[in-house]
Amino acid sequence: MEFSNWTTAQEFIFSAFPCSWGDSVICFIPLLFIYAFIIVGNLVIITVVQLNAHLHTPMYFFISALSFLEIWYTTATIPKMLSSLLSERRSITLNGCVLQMYFFHSTGISEVCLLTAMAFDRYLAICSPLHYPTIMTSRLCAQLTLGCCVCGFLTPLPEIAWISTLPFCGSNHLEHIFCDFLPVLRLACTDTHTIVMIQVVDIVHAVEIITAVMLIFMSYVGIVAVILRIRSAEGRRKAFSTCVSHLTVFLLFFGSVALMYLRFSATYSLFWDTAIALAFAVLSPFFNPIIYSLRNKEIKEAIKKHIGQAGILIGKSRNLP
Repeated sequence: MEFSNWTTAQEFIFSAFPCSWGDSVICFIPLLFIYAFIIVGNLVIITVVQLNAHLHTPMYFFISALSFLEIWYTTATIPKMLSSLLSERRSITLNGCVLQMYFFHSTGISEVCLLTAMAFDRYLAICSPLHYPTIMTSRLCAQLTLGCCVCGFLTPLPEIAWISTLPFCGSNHLEHIFCDFLPVLRLACTDTHTIVMIQVVDIVHAVEIITAVMLIFMSYVGIVAVILRIRSAEGRRKAFSTCVSHLTVFLLFFGSVALMYLRFSATYSLFWDTAIALAFAVLSPFFNPIIYSLRNKEIKEAIKKHIGQAGILIGKSRNLP
């Protein structure tokens, strides 16, 4: 009997990464580039919004708050992925795994709530433009953002507290690229109670996702109804252009999240589990800075202005004796 795969030690070993060193390096390089781009891109958005007074509006406040959450959302998983790719023993302690799950899901749920708040903001801006400045004040924006974070950091606590008490007396090989609820629960000493709780976790995730989707959907039903009543094509284009970035991020993020967490008893192969996890944990945050900068004229112009100012300063410093 082989005992190497059975343990009472408080650690897990990631088994979804490539086995060969060459394949690990090939995966490491683009992942490192993506992570660096996510951090730099979101920091640029936050900085540009803070430095430009004309961007101190509710929409850009929410965009910068989303960028801030994206930095921590990706930092919860990607640095550990990078170290695992270059490590012979791709392990994580039980406490480290629990913390990773908590921060990954708390920041993720905060983003879901914030995207819902952003849909509400766009609904008010388009459907009630006259009342929008008096309703969506800076105080309300701060309260909504704080509420999103409180909801995000409180919601996963019961699941995390329960998982931290489970005994893990079987295989410690985690078939995933980071710690997530279902892969970790599969390693728990299985009994009827654990199986029931797995179903409860599925239902909780489903309620969270479906509630957010329905609220955003209803917001856009109202937005589309108002846009269709605008007579000029140019007016309709301008009204809808303010929603395109948010709608794109929403579809990209929620599409991959729904594939992972709205499956209940359905199971995927390890390849598809990994691919879907990469979609919402890595690729969606990678595209968000691109969507909010390249598709946003005001942010693009602000970035160009600051790049131009930096170029002038560098030129002047070189000409100094």
